[in-house]
Amino acid sequence: MITITYFAKIKELTGKEQEVLPITTMTVQEIKEWVSQTYIGFSQYASSVLVALNEEYALPEDRIQSGDIVAFIPPVSGG
Repeated sequence: MITITYFAKIKELTGKEQEVLPITTMTVQEIKEWVSQTYIGFSQYASSVLVALNEEYALPEDRIQSGDIVAFIPPVSGG
């Protein structure tokens, strides 16, 4: 199983802080596509969202394994 954690706007969009997928392996790109298909409105953030895999920033081709934790972190603005 893969655990997904959502932050800020993505958390508001999904209505969830965290969820678990009954999937054993996929790439970062595949999980972004899954979230885009599952949650309407995520697509507007998909190109700018950062993805962390086990607390390290991940690349689209990085492989996620069962037991991993994936975090979706939207861009943050500040002043």
